[in-house]
Amino acid sequence: MKRWKGLGACLIAGLVAFGASHKGEAARHRVAAQEGDSSTIVERVHAILSSDPSYSVSMERGGETKNLTADRLAQKAGDAASNGALHYNQTTRNMHEWAVDVEDTGGTLLFSDSPEYVKDSGILYEDTVVGDARVLYYHLNDSEAVKKVAVVLQNPSASPVTVTVTRGGTSDASTDYLEVGKNTQIAYFQTKRNDVITVPAHGKRLLEAEMDEAVLMPGQLVYGVYDFHAAAPVKASVICYPDWANPLSFLSHARVLPKDEQRLRGTFKGMDRVISSKPYDPERDGVVYISIGDSHRDTFRKGIDATDGSTVTDVGNYGVLYRLEIPSVGRVATQYYLTPLGGVYAGAMRVHYGQGKTRLLETPGGRAYFGDDIPPDSDADRALRLLGRDRLKASAEMSDLGSYHSTSAPRFEFSPPGASNLPVQIILMPAKQ
Repeated sequence: MKRWKGLGACLIAGLVAFGASHKGEAARHRVAAQEGDSSTIVERVHAILSSDPSYSVSMERGGETKNLTADRLAQKAGDAASNGALHYNQTTRNMHEWAVDVEDTGGTLLFSDSPEYVKDSGILYEDTVVGDARVLYYHLNDSEAVKKVAVVLQNPSASPVTVTVTRGGTSDASTDYLEVGKNTQIAYFQTKRNDVITVPAHGKRLLEAEMDEAVLMPGQLVYGVYDFHAAAPVKASVICYPDWANPLSFLSHARVLPKDEQRLRGTFKGMDRVISSKPYDPERDGVVYISIGDSHRDTFRKGIDATDGSTVTDVGNYGVLYRLEIPSVGRVATQYYLTPLGGVYAGAMRVHYGQGKTRLLETPGGRAYFGDDIPPDSDADRALRLLGRDRLKASAEMSDLGSYHSTSAPRFEFSPPGASNLPVQIILMPAKQ
């Protein structure tokens, strides 16, 4: 399987980035950002719409053309059918973009992903927060020594501060980056928490005591996401330190490490994004989609790097919790899917429905990842998408998010998983069609 070469290689015009491996040279977040010259693409639209273009199911991989034959798709569909969680679309069908309203709300997001490849011990990111907050860290041990990564809370006041961890978790450090990404999301979406921490006056505490027990061997990735509420201001510091050191003592003399060229760290106000719309009627509205993480319809958040005051962009909106609240009406139930557009993908979600019911959704379910055999987008794909139209291709891989009647009023929680490709589409269609 091919190896990734980092985020910079994936930030290219259009939804064209594609990859096939989660192991190897890099642990970068994968993003295919829709930042191309839309005027150039739109010039092709009339020719595209006036014809009946065929969509190739072959692609170039390192100079080698790989054909996704019908037999190959049938084989993969049969493998996926054994767990019932992954589907291949049986026919090419037209879709249209569903109009949504977007509101950024909630507390403060602290995002720590620069330097992503950590060669030295030090402070990776830090800032002071109060009230509701979320911290996301994503770092790889790029040294030859054993390291640890932890979040330390510092109380600058003369009175104790209560901090309550309400949600979150991490996974075991590993060189299998997609596994780390998926397991961390499962830990985050699995259950709510109510863990109370008291940070003493002018003192320090770990956000979670177990952080000092988890070692990071050379080449391994660690990824964690935690929601917490601070009753008074506290400074949250993400640190990388030697495995033999005391993290609280280490922080007293640690320096802030310089960011790498990707500059993926910062503080962002409004850590949640609510996506809502008018009611969807499956019989009337047909197959529709909502784009997430494309930088065009779903814009990336702007923030401030508190270590130097510079303006930064959360490319991919990592750490942002999306709440999809799309009501439905009518007699027919609605089937929901997630499909990746940029390549290999592994994550998790949670759905709330009915009278207090919830369910964890692995994306995909029954296997570690998917999206590795999806053909790249063509110019026709990108042109139609700029117009709010798309085709659900026969080769599309779709993770089943469930079928729900309007009375169930499903609400989905989603967050872009580390180590996976973006963008994705949430697809709604009439059930059993």
